[in-house]
Amino acid sequence: MNLISIKEFVELTINNNPDINPKELEETLRAVLEEKEGGARCMNCGSPIWVAGSALVGSYMCFTCLTGEADGSDDFEVLG
Repeated sequence: MNLISIKEFVELTINNNPDINPKELEETLRAVLEEKEGGARCMNCGSPIWVAGSALVGSYMCFTCLTGEADGSDDFEVLG
């Protein structure tokens, strides 16, 4: 995973998805990150959640369960 700030992730996401409300996305990312830091786990397999993906889809899941891929080295993860 490539670590990225919340602000950077919001900018990249809204550039590619202009219909997304940046303020709502930032608030959701902060809330999901807080949940992860509090120990939230993937609802399918119990692995740590993927903040970036979980915030976009609205379900607490890990990278693999959300994407079906094992290698997330080219994807972003949000840090505080």
